[in-house]
Amino acid sequence: MKWLKSTLKIQTEDQGLHDITAKINTQLREWSIREGILFIFIQHTSASLIIDEDYSDLARRDMENFLKHLAPEGESWYEHTIEGKDDTPAHLRTMITHTDLSVPVDGGQMNLGSWQGIFLAEHRLGGQIRKIELRLLGIEN
Repeated sequence: MKWLKSTLKIQTEDQGLHDITAKINTQLREWSIREGILFIFIQHTSASLIIDEDYSDLARRDMENFLKHLAPEGESWYEHTIEGKDDTPAHLRTMITHTDLSVPVDGGQMNLGSWQGIFLAEHRLGGQIRKIELRLLGIEN
């Protein structure tokens, strides 16, 4: 068994779902691990991780609109607005999504379902640099 770790730095351009599946798969190929378990953790309180459909852009837009509907910007009852109108909604969206994921690795790649991908959910307006920690416990090829 081997324990491997890496940090992905992702530059987001704006609020929304950013498919990071390929970036994670690139790291897995570099590690040359046959099977194991991958732990993914994002170190932020206004961004999160989601496993969902990665086939259709329409599905992605629906998911983004769903999060905006659940926690819209500019609500009059928000008190935490130090960093702008997206401050509290960003934290609320993170609260209902995930900051960590565990994914099995088989045959050197993530064992995701046919239509599944991993997304960085950027909940802030404007670009951000996000750090995602990858940890893998696995068996080498």
